[in-house]
Amino acid sequence: MRRREKASKILENMKKVIIGKDEVLEKVLICLLARGHLLIEDVPGVGKTTMVKALAKSINLSYCRMQFTPDMMPSDITGITLYNRAQEKFIFKKGPIFNQIILADEINRTSPKTQASLLQAMEEAEVSIDEETYQLKKPFMVLATQNPIEYQGTFPLPEAQLDRFLMRVSLGYPGVNEEKEIIKNYQESKWLNKITAVACEEEIIEMQKEVDEIYVHEDILHYIVGISNASRSHKDIHLGASPRVSIDLYRGSRALAYIKNRDYVIPDDVKKIVPYVLTHRLILSAEARIEGRRAEDIIKDVLKRVHVPVVSGNEG
Repeated sequence: MRRREKASKILENMKKVIIGKDEVLEKVLICLLARGHLLIEDVPGVGKTTMVKALAKSINLSYCRMQFTPDMMPSDITGITLYNRAQEKFIFKKGPIFNQIILADEINRTSPKTQASLLQAMEEAEVSIDEETYQLKKPFMVLATQNPIEYQGTFPLPEAQLDRFLMRVSLGYPGVNEEKEIIKNYQESKWLNKITAVACEEEIIEMQKEVDEIYVHEDILHYIVGISNASRSHKDIHLGASPRVSIDLYRGSRALAYIKNRDYVIPDDVKKIVPYVLTHRLILSAEARIEGRRAEDIIKDVLKRVHVPVVSGNEG
């Protein structure tokens, strides 16, 4: 089976338990193939954790769920060095971050100090403990959930942490027919029993390498940078897109082109992922917040201000 067909198989596998959210599942796969991390922000009970478990079961990678709490310490994530009396030496006991698929459940319920323990792992795929640096096994992906409604006992993610997430998605409530199907599925079987692995570690790594080979025309690259620049000069935006955002747009658009079975990126690939890559990273101006402006609407205005290139896949 061709690897691109494997990507489609992963999506189909996840659709068995996540009903009617094909667009969101596509973003999950984009993040995986682009070597990115995903922030899932939504109210309780809509399937955030189930979606992550469905991904973990669809690909044969090590998986760990970490339930974040206010009393959680950085060592609970990264690991700790203990003294072994029998061997008369210190031994490092690895923490859950050394798995490949990490579910950081309710990430905003732990302190900024503990949140910060994820930064190096998410950016560099490594962990430094006691003057030693340990490489994390690839592929490596963090999928974090948080409830945007409940603020009591939570710690808002700082900009540096938000910037580590390639995308932010929201599942939202299902439609009436979709919710009926969800109930039937729940009654008939334990949802995740329908899921078996359809891809292994080596195949995921090879797919990521193939995404790296997707062609991006110079005009598309200029379009990506233009979007980031436009966000920095918009009157309603206090803090615009960083160069990391431009890199993530580049990576994400190539992954989307790969999923769509193309060997090149088109402008629509970039436009389609812009809201998911930018929204959680922008800080609106005080005036925009007072007026009740939404980041999504401002991003639409930013896109209108940037010239859309006309390129074909044959160029280059």
